[in-house]
Amino acid sequence: MRKTTLTLAVAAIASGYALGTHASDDDQPQGSQNPQGLYSAEDILDADVFFANNMDEEIGEVDDILFDDDMSISALVVESDAILGLGGREIVIEPEYFKLETSTEGDGDTEHRILIDATPEEMESFPTYDRDWWEQAKQNTREAWQSTRQDVESAWQRTRDAIGSN
Repeated sequence: MRKTTLTLAVAAIASGYALGTHASDDDQPQGSQNPQGLYSAEDILDADVFFANNMDEEIGEVDDILFDDDMSISALVVESDAILGLGGREIVIEPEYFKLETSTEGDGDTEHRILIDATPEEMESFPTYDRDWWEQAKQNTREAWQSTRQDVESAWQRTRDAIGSN
């Protein structure tokens, strides 16, 4: 079995979404990197989710992939099993906490699983994916965009004014 550990990044491809990856192959010498191509978001949905430091303990499965306006992954929504005090809820997991592991089986099938770099105690504090979280996340994103847009417009105006005064 060939295993590859991947970090997720997203690209919109034609009419579908695909996960772009940057990988390091376990069979390659330490530090070498091997491009792996694109992966369909559909293939990642329902992928099993495990703690990175305990691959025998399944947390749940990927229920949704959340994208921002740039089509970058903003978070994964993991439907947790009723284990570890997580209570069978949908948990929002930000990109710095997860990575994708892909295995190619002997029959050529590709298996995906998500590894979470957090303790069960840390995961208990991760937000629950619900309407309140969604509305707050949308509002935070709108405010960040407005602030960024105003900063860009202001910088553009200062540049234009500086060029015009010369």
